[in-house]
Amino acid sequence: MSENKDRMLAGDWYLPDDPELAADSQRRFALCAAYNANGGAAIEDRAAILAELLGSVGEDVRIRPPFQCDYGTYISIGDRTFVNFNAVFEDSAPITIGSDVQIGPNVKLLTPNHELDPERRRAGWERGEPITIGDNVWLGGGVIVCPGVTIGENTVVGAGSVVPRDLPAGVLAVGNPARVVRALG
Repeated sequence: MSENKDRMLAGDWYLPDDPELAADSQRRFALCAAYNANGGAAIEDRAAILAELLGSVGEDVRIRPPFQCDYGTYISIGDRTFVNFNAVFEDSAPITIGSDVQIGPNVKLLTPNHELDPERRRAGWERGEPITIGDNVWLGGGVIVCPGVTIGENTVVGAGSVVPRDLPAGVLAVGNPARVVRALG
């Protein structure tokens, strides 16, 4: 395994312009292209592509194309989760999505974090921070989840919200930045 891929998987700063990472990205590109082109294909055909693309996929997972990701390998999705159109999951770190999750259209789960130092940023340094979405979460349309965020089970995030910090279980959060407005249940 290349040094940059090792560093990426360890959550350290790495350079994404790496031949092994580029090959992984090409694999993802081909699988996403096949999945997105087969939007009208039988569920079994689409499920087979997802099983090859993603790290793990639960039973009855539905993802409406188009769908994009960085690698796919570092994404795990639980049973009965639904992902609507135009999802972007940048998985330079693990993205773990629980069961019975509802993800609205145009949602972005972004694990990469770029260097604040201008010289290192110009050189391309980045690192990934994992995202975890608990069971029975609902992310409204256009939600952006930032690197390193955990959203607790049974939480609802309102449409258009940006989530830069962890959210507890069982709350409604809205806005930019997303703030808890009330407990649910």
